[in-house]
Amino acid sequence: MAAAAAAAAAAATSTSRLLHHHHHHTSSAGSNRQHLQKQLRYSAKPYPLALRPGGSGCRLWPKVAALLPDRVSPFSYGEDDQDEHPREECGLVGVVGDPDAASLCYLGLQKLQHRGEEGAGIVAVGGDGKLKSVTGLGLVADVFGDPARLASLPGPAAIGHVRYSTAGAAASLRNVQPFLAGYRFGQVAVAHNGNLVNYQALRNKLEARGSIFNTSSDTEVILHLIATSLSRPLLSRICDACERLAGAYSLLFLTADKLFAVRDPHGFRPLVLGRRRNGAVAFASETCALDLIDATYEREVEPGEVVVVDRRDMSVSSACLVPHRPRRACVFEHIYFALPNSVVFSHAVHERRTAFGRALAEESPAPGADVVIPVPDSGFYAALGFAHASGLEFQQGLIRWHYSGRSFIQPTQAIRDLAVKLKLAPVHGVIRGKSVVVVDDSLVRGTTSSKIVRLLRDAGAREVHMRIASPPVVGSCLYGIDTPSEGELISNRMDLEGVRRQIGSDSLAFLSLDKLHSIYGAEAEGYCDACFSRKYPVLPTLAEPALELED
Repeated sequence: MAAAAAAAAAAATSTSRLLHHHHHHTSSAGSNRQHLQKQLRYSAKPYPLALRPGGSGCRLWPKVAALLPDRVSPFSYGEDDQDEHPREECGLVGVVGDPDAASLCYLGLQKLQHRGEEGAGIVAVGGDGKLKSVTGLGLVADVFGDPARLASLPGPAAIGHVRYSTAGAAASLRNVQPFLAGYRFGQVAVAHNGNLVNYQALRNKLEARGSIFNTSSDTEVILHLIATSLSRPLLSRICDACERLAGAYSLLFLTADKLFAVRDPHGFRPLVLGRRRNGAVAFASETCALDLIDATYEREVEPGEVVVVDRRDMSVSSACLVPHRPRRACVFEHIYFALPNSVVFSHAVHERRTAFGRALAEESPAPGADVVIPVPDSGFYAALGFAHASGLEFQQGLIRWHYSGRSFIQPTQAIRDLAVKLKLAPVHGVIRGKSVVVVDDSLVRGTTSSKIVRLLRDAGAREVHMRIASPPVVGSCLYGIDTPSEGELISNRMDLEGVRRQIGSDSLAFLSLDKLHSIYGAEAEGYCDACFSRKYPVLPTLAEPALELED
């Protein structure tokens, strides 16, 4: 067991070095760390070992999994092994003060489709002040393919949501947001991006007091907390509810006369505010959605802030949700999730990715290489930065086919291998006879990377050097991202040389965590990198003594 932990620590701390130079480091748990935090950070054992007697460190993840909602399970992952990237869970759009609010939300959700492809919905305020909901399974264009569905949502205010789901909940329409509910003071709709790590504890308490749940989503807990709050008005109820939440949440609430935008005090997930020329106020998970609906980006919703827009007079006010806590924005938004034409956490995403690529070239050059190619689409800017810093030619050596849909399990390995070529096709003239540097944004399970290496060798590449513009992923996410179990994370099971052999490349290097931090400078402490470091800012609530969290 100690050897496994040491191997994971080695992968996390010395990954930027080329294989023939890398060194192993062991990690110390630290005498003052709480037991659960220690296990979260340093247990490197695959999940199946948790079932073995005596595996004390491995019993952690089953406990954690039991406390998380079905929407985010650290043990479930899609059947499509063609794309091993973690998946963002949700995208939000809200518009108030425009007669075409629902149509604008529809367009914004289209732009945020990459953040969730399994369900979509919009709730709008009609002229009579009543809230109406349209939700469905599938892509945004599928859900609203019938023009009558969007036409049924007239009114000056609306919120929308796209989602991914896991653990068997994908086919459940009842889990598709926004959720619309009535309580004694009227109707309220909510859309949520993130994950509540104390969801199960809250649900257990609410159910013991008589609450009845209709979904397996942690978002429903928020509605129950609002409904049972003794405060008035709704702003106070929202603040009361959020004071009891732990974890990641960016929220949009809609009532007959107001829209509320809320961000958790750590700021895990993004949420931005913009304004259209007609004075309408818009909110979205990414600025690319604002751009599409001609809304000018103004600022982020700050961590711990509630922004209230009153549609009656279009006044905008702000309140502090909870006392200040250390900022922990998700670094993976910059690495992979957000579109490159977005501004996220006040940084242009394409500039961050280009910087990651430059830093990777400085740490782990590929002497003698002929050409740098990206793994499309998210590896493009990192590869561009690597090529510029290396003085190497940049080419598009792999072409992604965007119309193949999800590739489910095929009957034979030969057919599965052919299915890879449907999604990624090599440009033979760029690759044949060349020493190729392949730059990807991340390496999670290793399945896609190994297939890409084989694809390039079959296309005539003389050498294949894999460069990853982020540190090794060694921990599952607790804050709203669909990642595989720790046992499926290849860098959690193998050291650098083992990963290289597994994917079959001539060399392999990751961007080191220290180098990633150096790119952010003084801001580095404000980012959550738990998937790389296992330093979890907020832990699940367990039926154990209170735990001290990191400052």
